[in-house]
Amino acid sequence: MKKVIVAMSGGVDSSVTAALMVEAGYEVIGITMRLGAPDTIEVETERPNCCSLEGVEDARRVATQLGIPFYAVNYEELFREKIVDYFAEEYLAGRTPSPCVICNRDLKFGKLLNLADQLECDYVATGHYTRIEHDAQTGRYLLRKARYLQKDQSYFLFLLTQDQLSRSLMPLGEYTKDEVREIARKYQLLTAEKQESQELCFIADGDYHRFLKDWVPEKIKGGEIVDKDGNVLGKHQGIPFYTIGQRRKLGIAVGMPIYVTQINVEDNTIVVGQPEDLLHDTMQVERINLIAIDELTQPIRASVKIRSRDEGGLATIYPLSNTEVEVKFDEPRRAITPGQATVFYDGEFIIGGGWIKSRTKS
Repeated sequence: MKKVIVAMSGGVDSSVTAALMVEAGYEVIGITMRLGAPDTIEVETERPNCCSLEGVEDARRVATQLGIPFYAVNYEELFREKIVDYFAEEYLAGRTPSPCVICNRDLKFGKLLNLADQLECDYVATGHYTRIEHDAQTGRYLLRKARYLQKDQSYFLFLLTQDQLSRSLMPLGEYTKDEVREIARKYQLLTAEKQESQELCFIADGDYHRFLKDWVPEKIKGGEIVDKDGNVLGKHQGIPFYTIGQRRKLGIAVGMPIYVTQINVEDNTIVVGQPEDLLHDTMQVERINLIAIDELTQPIRASVKIRSRDEGGLATIYPLSNTEVEVKFDEPRRAITPGQATVFYDGEFIIGGGWIKSRTKS
């Protein structure tokens, strides 16, 4: 009998994943990663937090319902270093972070696979809405969008390696959210009606501005807001509080809509401009990870997402080195943002992805 660790957060998705693994005949061990509560405040909220004690207890109770062993493993120090500190450092550097991407690579499919080895388990299963398929012709493991596209999470998994994909199970990729809740009701799981968790599990109230003020107050410094010619238009409260494409809360009245078009860490300025200043058709992408192919030796066509909720734009991808590419879009894209993850798709399948380094106009 194959053995599998199921990452259980205390939510309905991971609870159903555990139930489906039991139903499929695996020997199942439930694991909750104790990531701590690095935030400086506690707030009353109806939305569950996967880092909370409530989440741990719900996961433990579901494991009892399913008759599987359960353990809570402490990764608080690693989570602070790899996720929370990274999150703050990226904003301080004028970039927009993607903490869930890093968490998936280093913790959920990094540390948990190490733990699977220690427990002599074959696989790690998670509640992600995406699909893993094996290509018998190439021998590669492929990452495919979920059948229920509204919940697809493939974008957040583009950093997974072939070894990680070969030992990962993601059964929810074939289901809609309503179907998942029906399965939970069938098993009478106590999490069947539980609400979705918040996006950033380590920020209690979802206010990342407030969080950064608490977490790195000594590193946040105000500066000038300027136009593209360097004319001073106003003052900003700190570079981490602004993102490319932002229009609201700039505190400037110039008689027309203006947007953040550039963030300059070197001189601590925020550059603003018109909508057309946000349009770019070329970007450089670094730290590439490929899934569908072993290497990129010639230009390829792809649909390229520049953020998680982006529908994607058609582009040609040109290899520059083993770790860097240039992406030329057929049509200019709005608010390409350095620091964010970008993912390349061939239909429903991920070719690969990387991190936006810079963008230009041809």
